[in-house]
Amino acid sequence: MHYELKNIILRKGKEESLGRFHPWIFSGAIHHTEGGKLEEGDLVEVLASDGRFLAIGHWQVGSIAVRVLTFKKQPIDQAFWQKRLAAALDVRRAIGVAQMGNVQSSIFNVQCNDIYRLVHGEGDNLPGLVIDVYGSTAVMQAHSVGMHVCRKELAQALKEVMGESLQAIYYKSETTLPFKAQLGQENGFLYGESHDDVAKENGLKFHIDWLKGQKTGFFVDQRDNRALVEHYAKGRKVLNMFCYTGGFSVYAMRGGAELVHSVDSSAKAVELVDANMELNFPGDTRHEAFAEDAFKFMEQAPSNSPRGEEMVNGKRSNGKWPYNLIILDPPAFAKHKDALHNALRGYTKLNCKAFEKIQPGGILFTFSCSQAVNKDQFRMAVFTAAAMAKRKVRILHQLHQPADHPINIYHPEGEYLKGLVLYVE
Repeated sequence: MHYELKNIILRKGKEESLGRFHPWIFSGAIHHTEGGKLEEGDLVEVLASDGRFLAIGHWQVGSIAVRVLTFKKQPIDQAFWQKRLAAALDVRRAIGVAQMGNVQSSIFNVQCNDIYRLVHGEGDNLPGLVIDVYGSTAVMQAHSVGMHVCRKELAQALKEVMGESLQAIYYKSETTLPFKAQLGQENGFLYGESHDDVAKENGLKFHIDWLKGQKTGFFVDQRDNRALVEHYAKGRKVLNMFCYTGGFSVYAMRGGAELVHSVDSSAKAVELVDANMELNFPGDTRHEAFAEDAFKFMEQAPSNSPRGEEMVNGKRSNGKWPYNLIILDPPAFAKHKDALHNALRGYTKLNCKAFEKIQPGGILFTFSCSQAVNKDQFRMAVFTAAAMAKRKVRILHQLHQPADHPINIYHPEGEYLKGLVLYVE
């Protein structure tokens, strides 16, 4: 197949990042275009100021003008998509989260795990594309207009790569594409149909709401960190803030927690938590879920901080908060750099409140999924919170996204999930 691509010519000296294989071209680096009017989602050939070929990618209006698909001069056709998807599947087989024929992984029992991320954007050299697998259903999400335009070709390539293990492909991009592009996109099945919304993660069952849920229906990126919560949960009283579908809570229950409380501002999320608990621990009274704002919930309880007594329900209380394992996994406080300052203040405030409340000898799992907040900034916000609460704190673990969310070594921005496990005296 032969493509007559429109050209984007960069300003002099702006090709250096492409020489380091960074997959983004910003709008300010573009000098001019050739070959006619550009439409969002067009495939374009990127040239240096002296006419040298540099890359091929998808063009889009915005700060990131081109997302690079390849640094080679090659057709972007069905064979290209199949090769990239097959390479992504090979990685998941290598790390043990996807099944390879009849071979069992030594890392995970794949028969007990059919939830994993198959494609993680730039980390799999497919910028703008996310694909999560839930049992025999793949949920595809486009974060660029180019991937939206190619969705049917991608679905066909995915069918070829996955074979009989794939029974349905659901497309879920209504909220991830720029509304100004006026694409008229709708969520729906691109292939097959599935009404089985239950999938397994490390032997635990979860309802996956790919129709109306956040992201693709489940936070796949916390699998390893949920398992670590299970490791620490035995005999502890656990509080899971911003619980969403209750993943951390379900793992804590299996880990032998004495009690588990799940909190989320969304009543729909609380319903999902209760449904997931019933799937795994029917009739177990150790768990209770609350539909309430996280900050409000944390304000209502007395403190274990040396800062002194607090007012609870209008009365001064010397009582102690029962929780000695707290999980803070809030939504992204900063989705872009302009919100960074307020985000860091938010992380400091939230963690300070947790430090004040947690029992002595407690363990705090705290996370940031804000791409605009780097590891050092997040750690400083947490350290500041600990100092404000006057608690002695030790770092037990430094956490990150799992191996099925790989980071392209040339694209450090892909390292978005940051976490700390802290022991609080």
